[in-house]
Amino acid sequence: MNEMRGKGAIPDSTDWTFWQKTVLLSNPRAREISHVARFAWITLYWNVAVVLWGAYVRATGSGAGCGNRWPLCDGDVVGASAKGQTIIEFMHRITSVISLLMVIGLVVWCWRVTTRGDWARYSTVLAAALLANEAVLGAALVLLKHVGNDQSAGRILFLCLHFGNTLLLLATLSLTANWLSNGSRSFTLIGKWRQVSSIGLGLLATMVTGLTGAATALADTLFPSTSLASSVAQDFRSSTPALLRVRLRHPAIATIAACYVVWVIVKSSSERNRFSRSAIALITLLFLQVLIGMTNVLVLAPVWIQIAHLFVADALWILLVLTSADLVLETAKEGRKT
Repeated sequence: MNEMRGKGAIPDSTDWTFWQKTVLLSNPRAREISHVARFAWITLYWNVAVVLWGAYVRATGSGAGCGNRWPLCDGDVVGASAKGQTIIEFMHRITSVISLLMVIGLVVWCWRVTTRGDWARYSTVLAAALLANEAVLGAALVLLKHVGNDQSAGRILFLCLHFGNTLLLLATLSLTANWLSNGSRSFTLIGKWRQVSSIGLGLLATMVTGLTGAATALADTLFPSTSLASSVAQDFRSSTPALLRVRLRHPAIATIAACYVVWVIVKSSSERNRFSRSAIALITLLFLQVLIGMTNVLVLAPVWIQIAHLFVADALWILLVLTSADLVLETAKEGRKT
């Protein structure tokens, strides 16, 4: 017998309209939560933009634009004497500060309008902690001089830690926005531990794909190639740097993560007895990501394609987190019927 589900990770328009008419219009608290939800989505979008700008900083070699000073900038950022790399890095720091202020504001606002036990409260606090850690890791990259043309193992380590933290930050912000959009609720894990474990491992594989992708993007920046043939030869040369060997493993790991995405699509569709909009979106993003990834290799990773590749990866990750959460969580009050 099919399982009856509560609201999905991305509610249908009919569910959302019904909720607006029956709850928002008659409940001042619900109306304020809806305002917080909109701000939470804006905060998420802003952080995605900051991540993309950070990738642009790395791809253009602008990480050392402000020298080894943090958070201040060692150089002019206005006027005719200002250097392009200095402006790019300084803008990244400014947008990061704005992001921090937005998340802090989201925490305060969310705690003011929600009640004890609402998961959105705790996900906002976790998002603030992750963003603070993001700033610390970013500062470490600058202060330890893991920027510019640095090829050290330390840079690879901090880059992976930084991007892993970024993925967790986007996950917590997206869950916060989604839970607030659904009225802010409490949840419990489903009793199917095999399914929960499979989803956890799948998300971990997707994160590892992102980490190897970040290392691959760094390799493309530090070791540019003049042709596809020279790029392939460079990867398989016996004296190939360790960073380029990561680039070889990225497609294989991405294939494993893609299999998980397909499994999530099938699972979420079967539980709803229909091909949901979130499943269609996942298929579209997965196909687009593979296409951009292949194009990125063929045209030797220009900056704009690297940014597009990262943008689709972020969107795919956010939707995957929301869909996965919908598969493993049930509303605490309602439970799940069979």
